[in-house]
Amino acid sequence: MLKKLPAAIRAAFPHTIPVLTGFLFLGIAYGILMSGRGFGWPWILLTSVVVFAGALQFVGISLLTSVFDPLYAFLIALSVNARHLFYGISMLEKFSGTGKIKPYLIFGMCDETFSVLCSTEPPPNVDKRAFMLAVTLLHQSYWVLGSIAGGLIGPLLTFDTYGIDFVMTAFFVVIFLNQWRAQKKHSPALIGLGASAVSLFIFGVDNFIIPAMVLIVACLTIFRTRLARTGSS
Repeated sequence: MLKKLPAAIRAAFPHTIPVLTGFLFLGIAYGILMSGRGFGWPWILLTSVVVFAGALQFVGISLLTSVFDPLYAFLIALSVNARHLFYGISMLEKFSGTGKIKPYLIFGMCDETFSVLCSTEPPPNVDKRAFMLAVTLLHQSYWVLGSIAGGLIGPLLTFDTYGIDFVMTAFFVVIFLNQWRAQKKHSPALIGLGASAVSLFIFGVDNFIIPAMVLIVACLTIFRTRLARTGSS
């Protein structure tokens, strides 16, 4: 696997350039926010390597600086990253036969990695397992480098950094728009938007994520045949 990795990294890198630009800015924002709460770059490095959960790391800043409540932290983590449960289910077949690298592929799965692995096939001369590993490694490397850079830059800043965490929301919006433009069939996206809006209205800002995910899966399952027929026509 290690011998196949350099070629896989060269093949994967062009597909990860959009994530590179996004993760560097997001990581820098995270590092700045962490340093502003008194955490040095070693702590920032540790969280980015061990946690690597994007939005959850931003939420985790307040968890690390407030009264320790493990049950609350668990529920928040479950709510923020509940979508990964559905990512995992959809990647079961793709990750089958990946052997020793499977635990890391599961750990390193994020929105951007899921998007690249679902929409991109490696060249014929590149090992598929090595390609998936390369994409995952590159994405985490971008995040780690960005967060460390933010941690080093943060103490040098003299202006108010309030609202800088909005870059995560902006990045997700850009990803959604790019996928909307790349796909001809928009029914699944519209179902996702509608289910999220309904769940937000019923359950509120703090509790809508899991109900929205359940509703999305239910709708896609119920209308799967119709959606497939529409996409093939």
